Amino acid sequence: MIHPGPRNLLTDVPGFSVGNAEDMAALSGVTVVLPDRPMVAAVDVRGGGPGTRETDALAPSRLVEKVDAVVLSGGSAFGLAAADATMTWLAARGRGFQVGDFRVPIVPAAVVFDLANGGNKVWGSEPPYRALACAACEAATIDFGLGNAGAGLGAKAGDLKGGLGSASAGDDDGLMVAALVVANPVGSVTYPHQSTLWAWALEQNGEMGGQVPPVAPVDLEPDFPFLRGLAAGGNTTLAVVATNADLSRGEALRVAIMAQDGFARAIRPAHTPFDGDTAFVLAAGDWVLPEPRALAVARIGALAADCVARAIGRGVYLAESAGVFRSWRDRYRAAPAQGAPLEQNRA
Repeated sequence: MIHPGPRNLLTDVPGFSVGNAEDMAALSGVTVVLPDRPMVAAVDVRGGGPGTRETDALAPSRLVEKVDAVVLSGGSAFGLAAADATMTWLAARGRGFQVGDFRVPIVPAAVVFDLANGGNKVWGSEPPYRALACAACEAATIDFGLGNAGAGLGAKAGDLKGGLGSASAGDDDGLMVAALVVANPVGSVTYPHQSTLWAWALEQNGEMGGQVPPVAPVDLEPDFPFLRGLAAGGNTTLAVVATNADLSRGEALRVAIMAQDGFARAIRPAHTPFDGDTAFVLAAGDWVLPEPRALAVARIGALAADCVARAIGRGVYLAESAGVFRSWRDRYRAAPAQGAPLEQNRA
């Protein structure tokens, strides 16, 4: 039987910790996923405007097989500096790929665009992301905040406040799969003109506040909450999937590809020219895949997609209003039980 892990967090997979740090004035932050040892990794990039670092190094044909951390950051391209600081932090602790007498930490990263969320981004010659990354590394633990935490602080989701979300799923044989997501899409996370989150059907144990079913069919017109002011790369949803399975790099890539289905289950539309949608997979390797391996990989990928969708829903549900964006709870807390919206409550 499949069920959420004890924390319903990425850290239900043993060997992982997560650290968050925020700059409240800038309304931006950093989230660092820290495995306790180098782990097999893969990535799948589907958005039209990604901001990434070291993703090419994760291809199955490349030399380096494992990574030391994954960084998710606000700040658009400015936020990529968070990976530099994480790399330095790890090197000071003896972590990294051995190259002669040197160790070079492998730290893939991806960023979301949160520059226009109402925070003060006048930071001069030193954006805050290096300092935030160091603080996130120091704060890394198995219990961490969601919603307006870390890289989720400045996120938006369509015309709602976005956020950091996480979810996990395991079975009685010891398999564990979990996801950590920064939900910042241009597409909508709710049914058109209804309060129901797209991820509602996957909700476990009230993790999204007890979603109610939608009450009307969906119009086939794509649901863009903002039709003006869109720019390539102006939005992005990021995911890190962790599993205790002993995936190869090729198998991890297949799981990353399947995990992207979770974006489409929780966001409409997903993978647009305006998003930088990116999904990483980290495999701890402690749980031996049963034969046939291909079937086991397919099952892990399916669980990963569901965890990603649930994490997106949780990130939006747990977010608080900030800057120029109103949260789901503030907009819909008075919505009637059947799930119909209260349009008069819109910001």
